Formats: sequence, structure tokens, C-alpha cells
Amino acid sequence: MKMIRLYLEFILLLVIFCSCNSTSSDVERKYLHLSKADLENKIKGGWAGQTIGVTFGGVTEFKFNGTFIQDYQPLPWNDNQIKNTMLSWPDLYDDLYMDLTFVEVFERLGFDAPVDSFAYAFANADYMLWHANQAARYNILNGVLPPKSGYWKNNPHADDIDYQIEADFAGLMSPAMPNVASDISDKIGHIMCYGDGWYGGVYVGAMYSLAFVYDNIYEIVTEALKTIPQQSTFYQCIADVIRWHKEYPEDWHQTWFEIQKKWSEDKACPEGVFVPFNIDAKLNAAYVVMGLLYGNGDFTRTLEISTRAGQDSDCNPSTAGGVLATMIGYDKIPTYWKSSLSQAEQLNFKYTNMSLEKTYEISFKHALLMIERNGGIIKEDSVEILLQNLKEVRFEQSYPNLIPKKKESFWRLVDKEVSFEFEGTGFAWRGEATKINKDLNDYVFNVTFCINDKEVERCVLPTSYKLRKHDFFWKYDLPYGKYKVKMIIDNPHPDYEIYSWDYTIF
Repeated sequence: MKMIRLYLEFILLLVIFCSCNSTSSDVERKYLHLSKADLENKIKGGWAGQTIGVTFGGVTEFKFNGTFIQDYQPLPWNDNQIKNTMLSWPDLYDDLYMDLTFVEVFERLGFDAPVDSFAYAFANADYMLWHANQAARYNILNGVLPPKSGYWKNNPHADDIDYQIEADFAGLMSPAMPNVASDISDKIGHIMCYGDGWYGGVYVGAMYSLAFVYDNIYEIVTEALKTIPQQSTFYQCIADVIRWHKEYPEDWHQTWFEIQKKWSEDKACPEGVFVPFNIDAKLNAAYVVMGLLYGNGDFTRTLEISTRAGQDSDCNPSTAGGVLATMIGYDKIPTYWKSSLSQAEQLNFKYTNMSLEKTYEISFKHALLMIERNGGIIKEDSVEILLQNLKEVRFEQSYPNLIPKKKESFWRLVDKEVSFEFEGTGFAWRGEATKINKDLNDYVFNVTFCINDKEVERCVLPTSYKLRKHDFFWKYDLPYGKYKVKMIIDNPHPDYEIYSWDYTIF
């Protein structure tokens, strides 16, 4: 009997020991149950919502800068609009074909594909690029690879909207797994952005991911913000929008004015400083969040507000429409909007071999693989997604202490060399290399840039618009003083020209 009692006591102690030493993750594991049909419906909704939104806002893109579109001004829509736009204006869909560049790399090389694979696919694609994307393309093709290609000292547009409009895929392939979406954004978002520009994509990816979890847009907007460091200006801007929505719950126009007063100054983008044009990530994200909050789950109202806010008014309703349509699912997109899709879902987006229908299929496949890869369970007709505690990404800030001083017009045809003088701590110089006759082959200028007659940089200025250097030359964080900046053309050619446009002083 004594031996039996000792044996039982040993077993009891063993059970207690095992219980005490089980990890918290074993005890606290929580799963989201979704039918495969619901999962697929939400993924389809995300891609469809993007497509509808960018088409709807396309005709107003950057035509309303520093003002909103008045309520009385009609915004047209018809049942043929998506198909007609895809055929007549295919380059409008950079919100989609940029995403699909990265989706295709995942499909071809798997989830562990190195960042260089994404960078080179993006840099060598046939589409035209602008701002942070084009600066990153030039960097990559000239040996400055990620994450340096998006770093603010190497990219004057690092805080621009570029990755924010391309991050949808990260959330759609990571349903209910926002940390996974953030990891994807860490890899790919730093190809072209840094700081607030990167945070825009992290935030959008998190909203898409959480749209599989919550059926309330307020929860999606606020929970996703927990991925962003509170000391960042991006976080502060979006937190302000959430607060202003509470203060003025019936008047999005008032919130728009509050955003304009506090957050509309662009301090870095050489094109956006000192002008109403603003492609800054946080300002345009503010318009996305404003549209989502005041839309309150109504698809039409969400698109209307995020479009009427102005600035990048095709990308913003694309993001807002994609997030909301992920939450409600493809089937619940109103017929008024969805009827235009049926004629277009079989058409390939320009620069890709992917239509919406193929995108739905591949994105659903990627989501299933990602669920299983991250501790989820795939069943015959359903999935169990292992939920994640939201993690805040690391803090980083572009252009610290950068204060624009003035923008000087500096329109010059550069013969052999050209220079200007300024007093301050930095500058950004814009211009272009071009060919006299459009029928000529492209040419590549070799140029040398000097500061105070000391050589600082040698680089190429291609006349090809696709390969161009978006901005000539820039330097930040110089000791305050007087400087002379000079460009020397090392290989001038009578059939090709370099024009200087302007420079911004900081």
C-alpha cells in the first residue's frame, strides 16, 4: 500500500510540475475559426475593393490639393467604368500591379524569397515609377540595395505614400496575423521607404489583416495603430484623426480642416515642399482613416469621403475600399459598385500576367499556406488561425530636424557645368536629362557633383524616363554654413541635354 501511495504522489507531483512549466502560449493559444468560403470571400473583397476605389478616384487624382471636393460636385460611376478604364488608362492601376509584382515573387520563389528578389523584380519591371519608388529603382539599378535604397539619406521621398499604396497584399496574405504582415512589410517596405513612409505600409497591412478578425471599422483602425510606435509622427497623426472623429462625429469636413491645420506641411519631398501638392504618407493615410471612420461600414460613403478629401484621391479610396471590403466580404459589396467588376475580372492588369480572378486564386492559396506556416490548422472546409498579440514595430524617423527654408527656381540648360550657392544645412536639387529628338536612342550622362569644389558624388543621369534619377543631388545634415553646389557633365553630347529646374534649401 505504501508503494502504491508513493507512486500516486509521484504521478500527482509530475502533473503539477508539467502544468506549472507549460508555456503561456500553450495555455493561452486562441484561434479564429473561419470557413474557407468566408476566408476566400474576404480576400476577394480586399482585391475588388482596391480596384473599385482606384477606378472611382482616378479622375480626381492630385487635382484637389489643399482643398476638398465639394459635396455638390458629382463623382461619376457606371457599370462599364472599370473595364473601360483598364483598357484606356491601364497605368492608373499602380495600386494593383505594384502589389502583384511582390505577389508574383512569393508565388515563384516561396515565402523565404530574399529581399533582393523583390527589389530586382520591382526595379526591372516595365512600368513607370515616381517619387520613393523611382528613387529606389535608380538606387537598386546602380548598386544601392535594400534597405539602403529606401533610407532617407539615399531617398528624398522616403516618407512619401509609395509603400502605403502597395502594402495591401501583405495583410491579405496574412489574415488575422498582423505581426506576419509587419514582417513582410519590414522586408519589402524598406525597398522604397523609411520612417513614416514605411509606417504607412505597416499600418495598412495591419488593417487588412485585422479586417479578418473584427466586423467593426473602429476596432480595425484603432487596433492596427498599435503596430506603430507612439513617438512617430505617423502614429500621432492617425491618433489625432481618431480623436477628431470623436469630437466631430457628424462632420468629416471639420476633421479635414483639423488635419489640414496640423498635418498638411510636407517638409522633405522636393516636389511637395512649399506647394499645395502633398504625397506624404501620413497625410494621405489620415484621409483613408477619415473615410473609414466617417463611412462607418457604408461602402459608398467610405469611398466618397476618402476621395473628396483630395490629394492622392485614387490611392486613398483604393486603400479604404480594400480594407472595408475585406471586413464585409466580396458578396456584400453593393451591386452599384460590384456590377462594374464582372466585365473586368478576366482582364490582366497591365505589366502582369494576372487578372483579378487569378489574383483571388493565388492570394487565397498564399493565405492558406501562411496560416499553416504560423501555427494555424487547415481543415477540409475551414481554417483555424492562431491569433497573435499585436507587436509594435521598431521606431525610425526620416529627416530629423529638417526644416525647409526656401525653394529657388533654377531653370538652366546645362552646357558643361552649372552651380548655385546657398546658406543652410542641406539642399535637394531637381532637374532632368533628356534627348533633343524623341526618335533618338537614349543616352546616359556621366556627371560629377561637388560641394565647395570638393567632389562628393559621381553618378549617371539616363535620359530614359524609366531609368531616370528622380532628383539630381541632395545632402542633409550639413553643418550650418554657406555652400557652393556644382554639377559637371563628364560626357556632354550635342543631341542630349540636361536641364536644371529648382532647388530647395533646408
